[in-house]
Amino acid sequence: MVKLYVVIPCYNEEEVLPETASRLKDKFAALREQGVITADSRVVFVDDGSKDRTWAMIEEFHRRDPLYMGVKLSRNRGHQNALLAGLYSVRDMADAVISMDADLQDDINAIDRFLEKYREGAQVVYGVRSSRKKDTFFKKFTAEGFYKIMNLMGAEIVFNHADYRLLSNCALNHLFEFKEVNLFLRGIVPMVGFQSDVVYYERAERFAGESKYPLKKMIAFAFEGVTSLTIKPIRFIISIGVFMLVVSIAMLLYFLIRHFGGHTVTGWTSLIVSIWTLGAIQLISIGVIGEYIGKIYLETKERPRFIIETFLKDEDGKGTEKTV
Repeated sequence: MVKLYVVIPCYNEEEVLPETASRLKDKFAALREQGVITADSRVVFVDDGSKDRTWAMIEEFHRRDPLYMGVKLSRNRGHQNALLAGLYSVRDMADAVISMDADLQDDINAIDRFLEKYREGAQVVYGVRSSRKKDTFFKKFTAEGFYKIMNLMGAEIVFNHADYRLLSNCALNHLFEFKEVNLFLRGIVPMVGFQSDVVYYERAERFAGESKYPLKKMIAFAFEGVTSLTIKPIRFIISIGVFMLVVSIAMLLYFLIRHFGGHTVTGWTSLIVSIWTLGAIQLISIGVIGEYIGKIYLETKERPRFIIETFLKDEDGKGTEKTV
């Protein structure tokens, strides 16, 4: 049997949390009856500085049933850091850990297949969407574009995989050998290596509440992933520079031919367009380089990725503090 922990980051999830807790309790009961998981398997909710009653509800779940554990961060640190905090807290407690979102879009029944793959020898199992039929055209276009651009830029991530995955205890502990502050888990986990497999599932609509990832955040998330995992954007700038050099040489030859042919015309339009184009390229280039320099700056400061204020666990249920 497998000692399983499920880690769930939560930010203002009071509307959906009771249903999530109820469904996971039923799933764990069924898996225990089948002899798949041990009796001391647990569900771990991570409160990412929520402003509603999320933490109060987690405390109540823990008080009523030892199945539920809770991790409270000292302040909001974002989904990736909240997930990382939960994984860090249980890294030595379970044989395997599954991470999933609280909104019930991830199919809980896929946990059975995750565990099958684990028993077959997979150390990492990725949950991958089987289709995007329920998405609008815009959502499908932008989401699939996100994965394609990420891979084009050198960030090797699993297509249509978010953060629904299983990690063995071994893979999880090696994950924490990556010490960088800017940690993009979808790109870092494949770098850990080990035998991996995929489970396909149908992603449901959000059960309640609002999405925490509107388009603006998704764009920022994609840029964070690219700049955390690869230097291809900087190499792309070099390519643009070489291309512009070739174009400028061609234009120089063209204007010299025009000049000696006696067809010199004041090139106001071409001059203005060139100035604005080159200015835009320079500003974008400076911005990309600045983003990398900023990340280096944050890494050298070695600030903690998160601070755990309280950890509700089996032994005593008391708060503990931990800085990472």
